[in-house]
Amino acid sequence: MLHPVRHATDTPDRPAYIMAASGETVTYAELDARANQGARLLRSLGLGRGDGVAVMMDNSPRFLEVMWAAERIGVYCTCLSSKLTAAEANYIIRDGNCRVLIASKGIGAVAEQLVPLTGNVRRYMVDGTIVGYDAYEAARDAQSSAPIDDPVSGGIMLYSSGTTGQPKGVRHALSEEPFGTNVSALVMLGQALYGFTPDMVYLSPAPLYHAAPLRWSMAVQQLGGTVVVMERFDAEQALADIERYHVTHAQFVPTHFIRMLKLPDAIRARYDMASLQATWHAAAPCPIPTKQAMIDWWGPIVHEYYAGTEGNGFCAISSAEWLEHRGSVGRNLTSVTKICGEDGTELPARTEGTIFFAGGTEFAYHNDPAKTAEATHPQGWTTLGDVGWIDEDGYVYLTDRKSFMIISGGVNIYPAEIENLLVTHPKVADVAVIGAPHEEMGEQVVAVIQPADPNADRAALAAELHAFARANLSHVKAPRRIDFRDELPRTETGKLYKRLLRDEYWAKHRP
Repeated sequence: MLHPVRHATDTPDRPAYIMAASGETVTYAELDARANQGARLLRSLGLGRGDGVAVMMDNSPRFLEVMWAAERIGVYCTCLSSKLTAAEANYIIRDGNCRVLIASKGIGAVAEQLVPLTGNVRRYMVDGTIVGYDAYEAARDAQSSAPIDDPVSGGIMLYSSGTTGQPKGVRHALSEEPFGTNVSALVMLGQALYGFTPDMVYLSPAPLYHAAPLRWSMAVQQLGGTVVVMERFDAEQALADIERYHVTHAQFVPTHFIRMLKLPDAIRARYDMASLQATWHAAAPCPIPTKQAMIDWWGPIVHEYYAGTEGNGFCAISSAEWLEHRGSVGRNLTSVTKICGEDGTELPARTEGTIFFAGGTEFAYHNDPAKTAEATHPQGWTTLGDVGWIDEDGYVYLTDRKSFMIISGGVNIYPAEIENLLVTHPKVADVAVIGAPHEEMGEQVVAVIQPADPNADRAALAAELHAFARANLSHVKAPRRIDFRDELPRTETGKLYKRLLRDEYWAKHRP
């Protein structure tokens, strides 16, 4: 058995997780006891196999505890972004058929606004409480910590981030294997690709409500390692935490890399990274210069993978492979990659098209058969909606999300290439490239820039960036317009809410 239940017996005093800022440590014995209490609480509310529980927390010390409580009674746990509005959260709670909501006091006024919206949903709160919520810790502690009878494995139902429309849940069938034997595929991938062992110390710098941070953290705990949870990401603090906790493994997103690389050299040199054995990144395309700079800094331990919440494929690449196939996200390890044209015809190597996965895990978008059908090829292959190509060796290269494509004067332009260039400019902290309306061309390329120096002369910076783009991009790809924002609407895992920016520009164009 690879499960915290076993580790609570075999290595009871080993830290299951540590909160990076506070240092609060929860051992496997403590995690198991609290998970049993939480499971008994949920069962006392009438929840059983296939029911839904919503979790809406910041990176609270109770997050992983609640997940393991729900996991052992066969329920689906739906994790909601702590950045959602009350209306957005309520949509997911209802769409996911969640009968219980467990929130953290850290999500602020949204929790209060959810009280009248969620009706008969039973509400609990961790880290304190407000009117309309029962205190989770008190209700948990009223239960026995003895192992529950007849544990059964539950699942995680996560929702897309909603960057291009209403979020949709991805629901996989629950495991039929005996409890504790259904080992996560990430455990095996982690062992094969990144050298996972029970002695590992894994840094999780991103919000746990996202698929990758949550699933990798739970995979580490299935194996018996220690997870160090950053309450929130800070570039220098991440380096300090790696040194302080002797972190051996960590996952980041390209935005994290960019922010760490833009720290002054003296700060980067201040911290000892010698404990690191493997790091990997995903969630968004990584600019080639950024990836190269990380390999130069940390050595050939920087890995990458490409996958989605849907779980229909998993591409991976090591530093050594990447240096031979610069810009690739790797070869498919769990299914077969197909590149298809608009008519569904399979395309040859080095031809750009929609990326499909054949033979991967089946999935369906919850309550949305139309979206499921849209993501499914006539041959049964499925897509995440990305565009790219493969080389003769089977390495996959991403172009961009199909939905982000700009059509200007009949020419297809993908923003990612432009963003990956502009973000390397030393005076740029962040960038989003979108298509905005244009009377003659249909759409024009607009770059929305977050300056590294908020007080910079923006007219001069715009001129400098225009020249930089024209010197490195073809004429049609160079932004026609550069605008500035103090901050871009980006999730904490690095994904841009481009829909919000694009809708803003197009709304101004409407009569």
